[in-house]
Amino acid sequence: MKKALVIMAAGIGSRFGGGIKQLEPVGLNGEIIMDYSIHDAIEAGFQKVVFIIRKDLDEAFKEAIGNRIEEVCKKLNVEIKYAYQEMENIPEGFSVPSGRTKPWGTGQAVLACKGLINEPFVVINADDYYGKEAFVKISKFLDSYTKEKPNDLCMAGFVLKNTLSDNGGVTRGVCKMDQNECLTDVVETSNIEKKDGLAFVGEKQIDETSLVSMNMWGLTPEFIEILEDGFKEFFANLDLESEAALKAEYLLPIYIDKLLKEKKVLVKVLKTNDKWFGVTYKEDKEVVVKSFEKLIEDGIYKKELFSDL
Repeated sequence: MKKALVIMAAGIGSRFGGGIKQLEPVGLNGEIIMDYSIHDAIEAGFQKVVFIIRKDLDEAFKEAIGNRIEEVCKKLNVEIKYAYQEMENIPEGFSVPSGRTKPWGTGQAVLACKGLINEPFVVINADDYYGKEAFVKISKFLDSYTKEKPNDLCMAGFVLKNTLSDNGGVTRGVCKMDQNECLTDVVETSNIEKKDGLAFVGEKQIDETSLVSMNMWGLTPEFIEILEDGFKEFFANLDLESEAALKAEYLLPIYIDKLLKEKKVLVKVLKTNDKWFGVTYKEDKEVVVKSFEKLIEDGIYKKELFSDL
C-alpha cells in the first residue's frame, strides 16, 4: 500500500533570529534537516512526499530543497506534491479577521493536503530530526491500515531526555497512556530545561524518561475529513471580532487530544529511542551540524545522503 510523508514547512521560526530555520544547511553537502527525514521515510517504505509551504516561500523553498528533492525522488519513483497553507483558506461563511497576519496552525496545515492525500500518511515538522526508528515503526503501523478502522492512528513517542535543548527551555507534550500503550492524554508542558542531564520545569524535576510528542503522527486518509469538520467547529466557536481571533490557532495535537477525550480516535504510542534534535535556537545549529557529522562517522548515513537508496 502506498504511504505518504507530509512535511509541515509553512512556518518561519520566530525564535531563530528572523531567518527561515527550516532551510538552514546542516549536512556535509549543504543538506537541511528535511533531507534526512525524506531519506529515512523513503528507506522505511514511504513512496510519496507532500510539502506544505506558503505561496510566498515557494521560490526560496524550491531553490533550497524542492528542486533537488524532485530530482532525487524521480530516480527513486517517489511522487512529490506541494500543498499551500494560506491564511485565507478558511471554512465557507467565515472571513479572516482584520489585522490577522499568519495562517491558522498545524491543523490547517494538514488540511491543505485535502485532495492530495488518498493514502495513510505520516506528518512531521520540517525543522525536527526524528531518527530512523520512528519512521520504521510508523510505516509498519500504517501497513495495517484498513478502511474498516479509519480512526486507528499512531504517534511517535520520544523519550523526554532525548528531546531537550542545551540552549534554553522547550515545550513538550508529555504523554499519558493506558496499559495497551494507547494515548489517553497529552500534557502540554512549557519551559522544560536540561540541567545535568535531568529535566526541570523551574525548580521542579520531572521524569526525563517520560514519552513526549514531537508532532510526528501516523494518520489515515479519512482523518482529513475529520480535521475539516474540526476546523469548521473551531471557527464556529471563535469570536472573529475579538483580540483572540488575531492569534488563535487550530493545532493538530490539541484537536487529536479533543478527539481522544470524545473517544472518537485510538492513538497507539510507538516508543522510539532515537535522539531528536532541531534548530529551535540559533545556538542549536552548531550542535545539529556536529550531530549529523557523528551519524555519518558512525555509518548511519552515507556522505552522499541518498546514495544508499
